Amino acid sequence: MTELRLVVPDGSGGRVDRIASDLSGLSRSRIQRLIADGHLTVDGVPLKARSVVRAGDALLLRVPAAQPADIEPEAIPLEVLYEDPDVLVVNKPSGLVVHPSPGHWSGTMVNALLARDTEYGGIAGVLRPGIVHRLDRDTSGLIMVAKTDAAQTSLMAQLKARRVKKTYLALVQGSVEAAAGRIEAPIGRDPRQRTRMAVVADGRPSVTGYRVRERFRGWTLLEVDLVTGRTHQIRVHLAALGHAVAGDPVYGTGTSRRGPDGLERLFLHAWRIVFASPATGDLVRVEAPLPEALEPVLGRLRAIATGAPGTAGPEPGHTR
Repeated sequence: MTELRLVVPDGSGGRVDRIASDLSGLSRSRIQRLIADGHLTVDGVPLKARSVVRAGDALLLRVPAAQPADIEPEAIPLEVLYEDPDVLVVNKPSGLVVHPSPGHWSGTMVNALLARDTEYGGIAGVLRPGIVHRLDRDTSGLIMVAKTDAAQTSLMAQLKARRVKKTYLALVQGSVEAAAGRIEAPIGRDPRQRTRMAVVADGRPSVTGYRVRERFRGWTLLEVDLVTGRTHQIRVHLAALGHAVAGDPVYGTGTSRRGPDGLERLFLHAWRIVFASPATGDLVRVEAPLPEALEPVLGRLRAIATGAPGTAGPEPGHTR
């Protein structure tokens, strides 16, 4: 059990759950659970989440020792591109599920993280990595992972305030006319197929920015900025624009679903992420190069575009 003495600073006051969260660095939901268990007091008197405190009040917060995670560690190879005492950034391969869930209790990135020689300071009272955002199973690239409650709270606050910059590389069907653009269209469940997402009038506000990085015959490589973070947002927005992501089995059709010759997976990669260090506030910038499975696809498209010998024949995306 760790005891934290929290003094409400001058000019502050209000609900104790908010104040204690700000002072301790723990999430508000975590503080509310500790309050419900009687672990937050003033002069020995337990408080309620809605209790009001004032400047100068001294709070005593007791935080029980974190418990082991009820998830089996598994020695699955992981590429960690950045790590400090608070955060690590993983380059997730395509095909790896991020978090255990019904049907995927093992073989996930979290199982792999627990098998690393890494000290996790406790997330919501459990010794486990803090997943603050996710990638689709078939999408590769960068994911931030918090090692402590305070780091998770900081990263989630940055995400909510849209201060984390996430940039993807996406190969899409067709020639994208504008050199740069912004897609603002609400996303929600597809009313005709509930397992899919779609642009719908009553969906959640969603914003995606893009820039053309390279043009090919029949395809365009984009840098895509994820401003909001809805499920399948990039795939839904680009398909709605008429430029579905290559190799997308859900939102692509025909040529886009098949992708150019040699593509065996979704061509969507979380390439770069920029965030503020929870400890120092300094900007951290991490980049993950395109996976080896995707580079040859672009190489072939470049060869076709320049008319290199041996590349004549059907256009990219032909039926294979």
